[in-house]
Amino acid sequence: MDPMATSRTDPLTLEVVELIGAVVARYHQEYEQAASEHALTGAQARVLGLLSLQPVPMRKIAQKLQCEPSNVTGIVDRLETRGLVERRPDPADRRVKLAAPTPEGLDTARRLGESLDFAREPLGQLTEVERTLLRDLLKRMLGEA
Repeated sequence: MDPMATSRTDPLTLEVVELIGAVVARYHQEYEQAASEHALTGAQARVLGLLSLQPVPMRKIAQKLQCEPSNVTGIVDRLETRGLVERRPDPADRRVKLAAPTPEGLDTARRLGESLDFAREPLGQLTEVERTLLRDLLKRMLGEA
């Protein structure tokens, strides 16, 4: 018997898959709720959160969110109209446009992040060693180890 087939169907693996699914569903639900409290869609909030780390080329936003570049253009357009994001030339390549948060966009991203209690509260119950182990295991699962 194929050992990989067994590991995908054993009760522990199935339980872990279900738990991961429950965490993801709860995260998305609470993320959408937090975004709506800031008059944002979930997609707009994700883009704003990504940009709050650093300005990003439009193409990379699409790759990171795994969506079509045209969708990113529309999202950035709406964020720009609200004064939360601006487009600027990339200093390394003036042909490339970076999306960057405005000061109001950074403030909104900060307030949005503060309102996301779901992940923070359960993670706060774990020790630093447990959080580090969880991070490392998740990175390994995603092939980033």
